[in-house]
Amino acid sequence: MDRQTTLAFILIGAILIIWLYINAPQPPQKPLKNASDSTLVQKEIQKTLNTKEEKTKKIPSPSAASETKADTLNSLGRFFSLSSEKESIIKITNDEFVIELSTLGADIKKAFLKKYKNWYSADTGDSTNYFQHQVQLINYSKQTGPDLSFISSDGKAITTAKLLFKTDAKKSTYKISGDDSLKISFVYRISDNKEIRKIYTFYGNKYHIATTVELVGMNDIISNNSYDFQWKSGIRFVEENSHDEMQQANASVFYGDEQVIVDASDLNKSIDESFTGKVDWVAARNKYFTIALVPENSNAVEGAFIEGIKTQVKPNDFREFYDIRLNIPFKNTDFERQNFLVYLGPIDYSILKEYNRNLEKIVDFGSFFGLKIIVRPIAEYVLLPLFNFLHLFIPNYGFVIIVFSIIIKFVLYPLTKKSYQSMKKMQLLQPKIAELKEKYKDDPQKMNKETMKLYSTYGVNPAGGCLPLVLQMPVFIALWGLFKTAIELRQQPFIFWIKDLSVPDIIYTLPFKLPLIGIDQISGLAILMGITTFVQQKMSVKDPKQQALIYVMPIFLTLLFMSFPSGLNLYYFLFNLFSIAQQYYINHKHDNVELVPVKSSNKKKGFMQRMMEAAEQSAKTQQKKRR
Repeated sequence: MDRQTTLAFILIGAILIIWLYINAPQPPQKPLKNASDSTLVQKEIQKTLNTKEEKTKKIPSPSAASETKADTLNSLGRFFSLSSEKESIIKITNDEFVIELSTLGADIKKAFLKKYKNWYSADTGDSTNYFQHQVQLINYSKQTGPDLSFISSDGKAITTAKLLFKTDAKKSTYKISGDDSLKISFVYRISDNKEIRKIYTFYGNKYHIATTVELVGMNDIISNNSYDFQWKSGIRFVEENSHDEMQQANASVFYGDEQVIVDASDLNKSIDESFTGKVDWVAARNKYFTIALVPENSNAVEGAFIEGIKTQVKPNDFREFYDIRLNIPFKNTDFERQNFLVYLGPIDYSILKEYNRNLEKIVDFGSFFGLKIIVRPIAEYVLLPLFNFLHLFIPNYGFVIIVFSIIIKFVLYPLTKKSYQSMKKMQLLQPKIAELKEKYKDDPQKMNKETMKLYSTYGVNPAGGCLPLVLQMPVFIALWGLFKTAIELRQQPFIFWIKDLSVPDIIYTLPFKLPLIGIDQISGLAILMGITTFVQQKMSVKDPKQQALIYVMPIFLTLLFMSFPSGLNLYYFLFNLFSIAQQYYINHKHDNVELVPVKSSNKKKGFMQRMMEAAEQSAKTQQKKRR
């Protein structure tokens, strides 16, 4: 292996190190208050609640209570219900989820996904016990949504989250399926001609909820000619490894024909971003699931706002919470209506693509040096369709990965063959290069010139071994993103000890963490990947000066891959295995690589040759100046 190829492998390792450093969890610090406490709306809400408590304590009689209620209605900033009625829950079940609606705020309190289990759930055969076994997406202990918030005409911040709505639901439990639909309305009446309405429409086989907001007689109540349609506290973390889940968690908005991601990566440091103009959607996500607010008419939205914070829940356990809002213009009329779509479900490319609203952009395939435009098309239009196509015929995703890796290796064969042949030529040239180094050891410029002439004589490109590897890098990164975040692999078993392709395949847990690297769990596939890397290095490295690389690189990669999903490690293990077979085939069965001088031609000089000549000319110029 020549020096340039060695540098290429070191560069690959450096890229992985930088990626891990960027995504590494921050050290524990003293947690701050929730980010929402710092907002104007939350401060004003607390003032409103305090006012409510003070007023309630002073109510001496029913007549006084009536007067207090009338005063409340006149003071528009003090919205709350003095009704003695309690919050009630309505449960809706369809083919995809079980939703719990509350009359308090007319909000969605819980959302259980029927097709996705908790990481800690055992398969007991009781598919109806969603509370125990199924993924639940909503941080129900915090304020959720979807809510309306606005500034009242007397300058108070109002949110519907604290209002007790009336509903037209006739029972507490509904079940729909297939093409069925169900509409449930909630109304908060301020007075006879002033109402806030939320209308939810559920569909039998969909993850989304069609949501209609109607404002009746609110033209003398809502100021600033706008209100917010919002979701508080984002989405619940649902995976065993919160560190891994946190790396994928963020909030984003699609506006101006592009996705903008907001990531609260610093512990206890609130981050907020506002966006003005046409908005297609705003969403919060964890590793595999998302909550998205989508306006029916993106032109009817004035902008969006995202606020997030990363907090420490307990030692080695972190969470990220995001508040997302759409800013809606208010035309100051007696009756106004806006329609939205609230999506609560998996980050599944095919499902999100069906909405035709760019929601599939939430699927993150990674980027090549920050350039998604290179990696995303490879993953989106080639790798993912191929992966899903294979699954139509192969039910086990582990065997899908095996066939998938064979196909990818076959497609990349011309590039890897070119790389091996170039490396072989460089190895054959090493004795001649060593002679030049000895002959011109006192004249580096002459040595470089003669070396480049040697390359030209035998038609060898010194970067020929590296270039194919560089060309493959976008494919590798796209595969990395695909296997790291594909919900298709979540809780999917393979064979033997590999029970879940989306998490590391742990075969042994150490009683301590290894110094410096902090690893205490041993992955079987990572070890196999390291062994195949060693064999591959042993076959490639012939220069005695580079023998250390044979041992350093496999150890480094093995430790690095210990915490990666087993599906990803399975792919790289197989890729190494097939690369070993391919290299053996090229070197032994078709070993026709020879150092034969090429015929001279009038073609342009190579880039490196021109650089060397320019350097030589510059050196001569400097020598003349000194004289």
